Amino acid sequence: MRLSAFCAVLTCFVFSSTALAAQPPKTHSNPVPPEPTVVHTGTDQSTLPAARVDVALKSYDRWIDQLAAEDRTSGLATAVVINDKVRYERTLGYADANTGARVEPNTVFRLASLSKAFATALTGMLVRQGLVNWDTRLASVLPFFKLRDANASQEATVRDILSQSIGLPHNAYDNLLSSGVSYQELERKLATVPMTCDPGSCYGYQNIAFSLIGDVIHAKTGQFFIQLVDRYLFLPLGMTTASYGRDGLEGSHSWARPHYKRGKQWTAYEPNENFYVPPAAGVNASIRDMEQWLIAQMGGRPMVLPDALLDVLHAPVIETPTERMFSNWRRARVKKASYALGWRVYDYGGETLIFHAGAVQGYRSMIGFFPKYHAGVVVLWNCESNTPAGLMPEMLDALLGLPHQDWAELDRAEHPVRAKPRHTRRAKRKH
Repeated sequence: MRLSAFCAVLTCFVFSSTALAAQPPKTHSNPVPPEPTVVHTGTDQSTLPAARVDVALKSYDRWIDQLAAEDRTSGLATAVVINDKVRYERTLGYADANTGARVEPNTVFRLASLSKAFATALTGMLVRQGLVNWDTRLASVLPFFKLRDANASQEATVRDILSQSIGLPHNAYDNLLSSGVSYQELERKLATVPMTCDPGSCYGYQNIAFSLIGDVIHAKTGQFFIQLVDRYLFLPLGMTTASYGRDGLEGSHSWARPHYKRGKQWTAYEPNENFYVPPAAGVNASIRDMEQWLIAQMGGRPMVLPDALLDVLHAPVIETPTERMFSNWRRARVKKASYALGWRVYDYGGETLIFHAGAVQGYRSMIGFFPKYHAGVVVLWNCESNTPAGLMPEMLDALLGLPHQDWAELDRAEHPVRAKPRHTRRAKRKH
């Protein structure tokens, strides 16, 4: 794993659609990989009816068939994990349409904001070791840290930045990150941003402020953040292709280039230099890696992530009521929304859903699971099509036995094709 230069991150969850192509690439429907020995944890776990799960998996496969037939994405990798077992894994499309390289189970994608959960998990492990505390005040560790309000500067804590409740307006200075201004410069400019509330009092999604956790960890341990994630998470979880930064992505044996649609053909382009900040959005990983991450987050790897730590990471900290308005499936299914520590927590159809989505230019990612049932889904894709974003809620509905809704809008014609992306464009706002 190589250390990339700190770059900016675009984490808006705004998608554009792609047009129909005549000749979709072939699909890989892969056999379930061998599973590590796991321990089932949690006394409140319930079991989904086996017949319902079987129907849900068959339906999911059929929806992805339709996605592939209509060429709604350049490339995609997805997995369904139930009771610590990978019940479904599938890849399709191009890792690089220019060369014809296909997406495989070990093809590495950018995870964008799914990276935040790695940062909070590492922080929690260091908290358990007594090296840092959730209530550690940032100003006591980082001499340069200041907010516009002097009292807020002294009161803001690790918990505030990791729960997106430091009191800044949404996506403070993300536009400058996207235009190439360095993270190191912008973390010091937070002092110029007007406050929206006192720390810990309201929700405001951040990337720069969130990434201060990397500085805190270095100050408290004397070690680099990404090296500790590698040691404490990637290696023990068997995430053998996971890395940080653009160097890590491009050094992978197989990696997914971002794509746009030129007429009816997918065209690969180079990843943007300006969207890598390790804690907030720096991780690259394959679907095989993310299967292991999902198992661990659902309690299947207690020697790495024990239940007591997961309970803290997944506990709601701040309410995010506007989050319910940002997609068709959220408006219909999510009755309550909060942010925990690097995770969103939804009341989804009456069940607790732990969820996060990510987006940087040319890459999209989603992960979600029901802790009660130890059932979850991961979807990674390498273009800005909105269609795959509806696959996960369709699968979640099927697992819960809810009426089917075409959240992916597979039965609708696509919108006009976007123009070729520009690497210098300004950031979109996070949803």
